[in-house]
Amino acid sequence: MRFALSEDQAALRDAVRELLAAECSPAVVRAGWPGDEAAPERVAAIWARLAEMGVLGAAVPEEAGGLGLGACDVVPLLEEAGRVALPLPLAETAFVAAPLLAAAGDPQGLLEGVIAGETQVAAGLDGSGLVAFAGIADRLLVATGPGEPIHLLPAEAAEPVESIDGARRLGRVAEIDRGTPLDLDPAALLAAWDRGVLGAAAQLVGLGRTLLALSTSYVQERRQFGVAIGTFQAVKHHLANALLALEFAAPAALRAAWSLDQGAATAGRDVAMAKALASDAAERVAAVALQVHGAIAYTTEYDLHLFAKRVWAASRTWGDAEWQRARVADALGLNNEVPL
Repeated sequence: MRFALSEDQAALRDAVRELLAAECSPAVVRAGWPGDEAAPERVAAIWARLAEMGVLGAAVPEEAGGLGLGACDVVPLLEEAGRVALPLPLAETAFVAAPLLAAAGDPQGLLEGVIAGETQVAAGLDGSGLVAFAGIADRLLVATGPGEPIHLLPAEAAEPVESIDGARRLGRVAEIDRGTPLDLDPAALLAAWDRGVLGAAAQLVGLGRTLLALSTSYVQERRQFGVAIGTFQAVKHHLANALLALEFAAPAALRAAWSLDQGAATAGRDVAMAKALASDAAERVAAVALQVHGAIAYTTEYDLHLFAKRVWAASRTWGDAEWQRARVADALGLNNEVPL
């Protein structure tokens, strides 16, 4: 089966890519770290533009004010967000929260503001209480575990927590079940978890592509013994292996999106496989990027760390590769360790 984008899907992806490439430079990502008081203003324009393009309401049914697009349409957009390490909760707001609020009947009247770009929603549904982007979001979605009841809380419910990636503005919610529970059936709760997992996978693929691009560009410029280090066979092999891992992960994410859109019985398994492959691939690319860049890669002045640290953080959220592989094994009847 070939999971290629349609002309319309490619056109929307390209429009988002053009916007993010122009507006979300590494300097903007760097400004998202704590200490830069101007950061909210610097990223507000990006969020507003995404709202104007309909991205924030892309996964919301048309009757609820959205575009009524599916996962196959949204996943390529989230990959573009990963490419620039967007310091905003795009997947959490547009792919998890917005369709959830629509399905629950929008109990607090937030959906219109979400679609318009006036309300950002962060989500942490793994039961840890940790919520990425809690420090900049207006509302939080939390649960005591995957597929468990989801509660809507104010942003003030989260206490700031240090993260390896400061731009994620991590927070911790101590009392997960004290918010307003959303009226959703078990299938909708599990679908929300799967969308969050797939959103993370898509962004990891995008992050990996940027790290690989930075690395291939660097090895063509950096010279040793009178030649570019990219001509060394060992360097070529490392980069080729990194590319191969990404090329396996990217179609897996699109397959998982198709399964979600079709309501396939294998959707959970396919999403888990996509996240496992994307986590492994992005971490491999990050390791290769550090190796081929040498000492400069370990400096905070160099932009590489902005993407590598996002990989290290994102690969461990929404179920790490090991957890997701166990879920795949469970779906295949090979173990009983993961209840989903």
